[in-house]
Amino acid sequence: MTSSLPLSLKLYALAARAMSPLVPALLAARARRGKEDGARLGERLGRASQPRPAGRLAWLHAVSVGESLSLLPLVDRLRAARKDLAILVTSGTRASAEVLARRLPAEVIHQYAPVDTPGAAARFLDHWRPDLAIFVESELWPNLILAAKARGARLALISASLSRRSYQSWRKVPMAARTILGAYDLVLARDADCATRLAALGARVGGLADLKFDGAAPPVDEATLAAIGSALDGRPVLLAASTHPGEEGPILRSFISAAAGRTPKPILIIAPRHPERGSAIEQLALSRGLHAGRRSDGAAPRHLAVYIADTVGEMGLWYRLARLALIGGSLTRGVGGHNPLEPARLGCPFVAGVHVERWPVYEELSRLGGTRLLSGAEIGETFRRALDRAANHAAMARTAYEFVAARDGQSQEAAARLIDLAVW
Repeated sequence: MTSSLPLSLKLYALAARAMSPLVPALLAARARRGKEDGARLGERLGRASQPRPAGRLAWLHAVSVGESLSLLPLVDRLRAARKDLAILVTSGTRASAEVLARRLPAEVIHQYAPVDTPGAAARFLDHWRPDLAIFVESELWPNLILAAKARGARLALISASLSRRSYQSWRKVPMAARTILGAYDLVLARDADCATRLAALGARVGGLADLKFDGAAPPVDEATLAAIGSALDGRPVLLAASTHPGEEGPILRSFISAAAGRTPKPILIIAPRHPERGSAIEQLALSRGLHAGRRSDGAAPRHLAVYIADTVGEMGLWYRLARLALIGGSLTRGVGGHNPLEPARLGCPFVAGVHVERWPVYEELSRLGGTRLLSGAEIGETFRRALDRAANHAAMARTAYEFVAARDGQSQEAAARLIDLAVW
């Protein structure tokens, strides 16, 4: 296979092989910073921690929490359609692994995805021997993809996403792009723009499908919901969801302004995208004179002004409590926004900043009146409106709910085509 590869892919493979001896130390350093699961670093090197089940196996791969959660309905459909099919799910982050540990059926295996070196890819594939490999969004790892194809796996890329910046980068190595994208037996793009870019690079795009539109509302533990609701005792809740560095400062300033002089006193719940940032956010809130505490420390929200929800897998709880949610990753450049479908499915009104390029659905929702995209200066006034009257954003929430409900069924066709691909 290597002899027939374009020069750019040969150079990539050589560079990855040369880096291989350094990878264990790099992973260990990341583990010390909380970025990797130290107990499972072997999986990142392609060393399986579980045996392979007998029979045929489908491997589904996503990276972070949002992409991993979008796989859950597909996992259920595959299991229902092919009861003889073993399923392996891989992901790339600790947060996604923790969520999947709670949400995946007991029979489904989870492993961390191997790094894209030739050795790690070979160890992973030689152990698991997938018959079908399904990648989500923008996962174009040359060594893994081409090695899986060479071993006879059928490949699918679904909810395929390609930003303008990534498209321009791949255009500089057109033969590499054509080789990698040409390895897929089925490509379903997230939207029409992504389909156009992928086709221009050589993908055989078979249609559109966004797996995030085949999901359910995030779950909640009813006892926990009741307990925290009781502790809040009717206080209005504002939520800052999936925040990133540089966003909490403006949010705290806006909250202080909007909450001044109100009775009962509102509470701001901050659920950072990366829970390990909880301590830093607590210190920031305290430095602003706000009584703050962290859920991971066992703090109770009853007398707090700011409650840092530095846990994983509880967004369904916070969205159900919030009068208004501000979805982070959108106030500063570089992240591109986070999932607006979860609050929409729960009827929770939500807004975001203007930097939401990774989620084109925001533009549609904004045009329809299902959300608002705010500049930093508009956050305070939006918070004030939410605190003035609970119903002020009710129409916006209803529009978002109806829009998402109408779209959620559309990705069922994609699931059916993947099930067809699994029948070999």
